[in-house]
Amino acid sequence: MVSLPSGFREGVELVVIETKDFSLVIKGSPYHEMYEGLKQYRAMDTLDEMEFSVCGVGVDTIWVYDVNQQKLTDSILNLRPIFFENGIYQILAIPKTEMELEFYHEHPGFRKAISSLNIGSGFILMGNLHFQNEIGYSSFEIRSQGLTLLDVTLEVFPTKLDYKRDYYNLLEEVNNEIYNLSYSLIKKTYLRAKPKLDGDPAAAEFYRLIRHHFDNFLKSIKKIEQQPNHQLQKHYVKARGDQLRKLDSRTRSYLRKRPTLFVEADKGIHVQSRTLMPKEGMQIKKDLTFDTIENRFVKHMMARLNDKLNDLILRLRKRRRWSNEEKPNSDLLQQIEFMANQLEKKMKNRFWKGIGKLNRSVFSLVLQMAPGYRDAYQIFLTVSKGLMVSDSLYRMSMKDVASLYEYWTFLKLGHILAEKYELVSQDIIKVNREGLFVNLGSNQSSQRVFRHPVTKERITLTYQKYEGNLPTLPQKPDTMLSIEKMGRDYCYHYVFDAKYRIDYAQGGSSYQSRYLTPGPLEEDINTMHRYRDSIVAKNEGPFERVAFGAYVLFPWFDEDNYQEHHFYESINKVNIGALPFLPNANSLVEKFVERLIESSPEELQKEGILPKGTKEQWFSELDEKVLVGLVSSQEEYRTYVQEGYYEIPVSLLKKGWQEAEYVALFVKKGVGDLNGVKVYGRVDQIIHVGKDDGQYARFNVDGWHDLERTISPVHYGISSYIMTTLQLIKKAKELPELFMKSEYEMLLWRMLRRVSERVEVKLDEVELDDATRVDSFAFDDIEVDIVNEEEIIIFKKRNEKMKVEVKDLKRQPSRVFMQLIEFMK
Repeated sequence: MVSLPSGFREGVELVVIETKDFSLVIKGSPYHEMYEGLKQYRAMDTLDEMEFSVCGVGVDTIWVYDVNQQKLTDSILNLRPIFFENGIYQILAIPKTEMELEFYHEHPGFRKAISSLNIGSGFILMGNLHFQNEIGYSSFEIRSQGLTLLDVTLEVFPTKLDYKRDYYNLLEEVNNEIYNLSYSLIKKTYLRAKPKLDGDPAAAEFYRLIRHHFDNFLKSIKKIEQQPNHQLQKHYVKARGDQLRKLDSRTRSYLRKRPTLFVEADKGIHVQSRTLMPKEGMQIKKDLTFDTIENRFVKHMMARLNDKLNDLILRLRKRRRWSNEEKPNSDLLQQIEFMANQLEKKMKNRFWKGIGKLNRSVFSLVLQMAPGYRDAYQIFLTVSKGLMVSDSLYRMSMKDVASLYEYWTFLKLGHILAEKYELVSQDIIKVNREGLFVNLGSNQSSQRVFRHPVTKERITLTYQKYEGNLPTLPQKPDTMLSIEKMGRDYCYHYVFDAKYRIDYAQGGSSYQSRYLTPGPLEEDINTMHRYRDSIVAKNEGPFERVAFGAYVLFPWFDEDNYQEHHFYESINKVNIGALPFLPNANSLVEKFVERLIESSPEELQKEGILPKGTKEQWFSELDEKVLVGLVSSQEEYRTYVQEGYYEIPVSLLKKGWQEAEYVALFVKKGVGDLNGVKVYGRVDQIIHVGKDDGQYARFNVDGWHDLERTISPVHYGISSYIMTTLQLIKKAKELPELFMKSEYEMLLWRMLRRVSERVEVKLDEVELDDATRVDSFAFDDIEVDIVNEEEIIIFKKRNEKMKVEVKDLKRQPSRVFMQLIEFMK
């Protein structure tokens, strides 16, 4: 084995490669604690195999550490993983000759990490590679004077994901979602898209794509040149009269305007008593041409790609303020210049020089189906109009899996919403004249807006939503779900924060003794408390929380066992906790998000954490009682309104009337143009007034207020008065709605109002103050019959029925609401 310098003794020799010119050694730990913890829960020992390849000049021996044998082996097949994310690996290259060695890696940070170290009269290459959250294939080269002597490719494994299943599924789902959004944008919403200039990231992505597809693009162009699209081009030439054949409108017009061309002839056209023949005319001639709209578009594609390549070259050459180590990569420039030269040569050859410029839009089946054209067009769209976030095809060797997981959680939540709710708008994909750009990044905010198909409530999913102007510090959670609810002038906000971290609860740790099973880190749960407590708003009063819940999304697969975890149960208790979220483990998140959206505002409000004493204050202040009194004549109504009071015989008052803090006037049918409840006012004073027919209670009000809409009687009335609440008065549209007395009647009415603006309430009596119960509700073609307080409610639609127990309605109204939505479909 090679002799190593002092300071290079930590870890294990993972790779030793001997060539005729130098020795290469990679050292580090072949194990990772997190990876070993993951293997306890997932059967990965027989699945994970590391790919490792070496290509070079004068390679003598290759030794790689075998985890099973716990020693170096000369076989590079069926190797277990020895390189992991967040791992640090030492590189040492010792020359055997006088040649100078250079280290090259695509990533500039890695190129600077390995440097030359002088030892005596010679030198070695030495340094550390730190992969952080990057996984996948990583390639580096050992060079001498620009010539590659050795090319090594190794595979870096994740420690929190199953590489072969979870990681590739993450990539695939991110790519699919981005492409689905891209093509939806091209198809439907181009004109509404917002322009965005994205600079270097877009240019770098374009380079990745064009480098991979360039050879295939040239092959497609060559195939087009061999079998080009063509057409017969019609033009006109002069010909003798006896050579004229089939005429069209233009040739007939030519003769019609030149009567002097006609002479008498033995054979010709009979005109009255004469036979005439033109001496000459215009003859239609058709020639084969390749200057078609399809070929013009292909030439346009080559020109556009060439322009983008030249733009990349200019960008790289204009960067003059580089230090010696940060000069533009000469290999990169050569590759781009080579591709640009190839395209320029193509456009200058004889075939393409004869093709004109594109001057209009192209909609052609040739571009979608013809050999060569189809492939070239597809590549052009991929390179110019659609971007992949990451894929091994494009040799993006450095992949930040933590960022990928963060992107995926946002896109997957959007995908879950898109399956059940209508997409209104999105700005993840933005467009400008240069093409489409993916608007996801740490300094960019993106959102997707949905609409509930039945309630029409708005649902907004925002990535990196910046919450500034807060009393303490600005906040920017990964994903914010904002839900509008009918009857509320504010949104319910829920934070979903992706954390690519997990505690495997192993080795007798305190986490294991406390929670038993793997789960999120405690510090991440504390972050959720910070989000919920710090995101507040002020609206004509004290600051109020606008974030109703905050949840960690972490990479874990075992949803069944996790439901017994402390941080899952905490969601139902305090609306803070964590949920496992992976491509094959997303049912808990999906059900949870659906429940939030389908729940009524009252349910969501109950789940909030309240300061001590708030509940008592609610009951004392918010459930304000209203006495709705009968007005029998137009004269009475005018007097009450003008003088600011209402009065009623004391003999008609029943127990509980003293609780009235407001009075509303119900004008019975036949009293002028008014019919129903239009005004209400706060009670300022109650006095007793003696009259000839007895004692009256007079309610003086501090002023009358108009309701937004008149509450119509719809065949119901009030014989004297009824008691209701201020909340019902403000929301009701019809008189029977004010009757609601029991909890389940109120729950059912609110639920039905979310799906229809016209809910008819049927009582057991025509006069509200005589009624004792609600018989049924009805809207559209659905009728809801209430049998009694204990048994069932029946939703009837034509001949279909759905039974719901009252106890289920009280316990899980959101589930009953979802059943109703399905029944309506």
